[in-house]
Amino acid sequence: MKSAVIVFPGSNCDRDMAVALETVTGRKPAMVWHRETELPEGTDLVAIPGGFSYGDYLRAGAMAARSPVMRAVAEAAGRGVPVLGVCNGFQILTEAGLLPGALMRNGTIRFVCRDVSLTVENSRSAFTGRFEAGERIVLPVAHHDGNYQADAETLDRLEGEGRIALRYAGECNGSARDIAAILNEAGNVLGMMPHPERAVEDAHGRTDGRRLFEGLLETVS
Repeated sequence: MKSAVIVFPGSNCDRDMAVALETVTGRKPAMVWHRETELPEGTDLVAIPGGFSYGDYLRAGAMAARSPVMRAVAEAAGRGVPVLGVCNGFQILTEAGLLPGALMRNGTIRFVCRDVSLTVENSRSAFTGRFEAGERIVLPVAHHDGNYQADAETLDRLEGEGRIALRYAGECNGSARDIAAILNEAGNVLGMMPHPERAVEDAHGRTDGRRLFEGLLETVS
């Protein structure tokens, strides 16, 4: 699997994402600077990592969403290439219009950094094929603006179309309907606040995140 990790000014989880991808796939991903206008030829997966792109000025992800590379990311998504956005990557995907809704300041107005329990709602996507529907998994979160919000019509559509991939099993940040991860209509774009790349090796204390990358490897390969 030939993957690409997008790097913005302020990204701080790009190396974590790269290590996770190399660990599972055996192949180093291309690190693509945000000012590039094209992705490497033959890219099978695009990963947009967490961090604080542009220092979260204006709104989290708003400036990064307008970086030149995002046009190439949108074109790849339109061709069916899987796109994974984690934490700040989720924020960027919503700001770029690749996913609906918005990530707001946490309901507690505090930075949340801990392991959280999640319920797998959709196990039929390229990202969640290694999980069982209804399964409980644990992944770490670390965010200040992870409160997912959308209008009632959008939330109902996400529910009805099975596009809620993961849901918080308990209160985390105030997200509407406890949403932790959503898919686009085609099912090839996933935005999630929890960090699967921080739960890949035994040294991390848990490995639930590894199955997400293994599922992608199976699907893409």
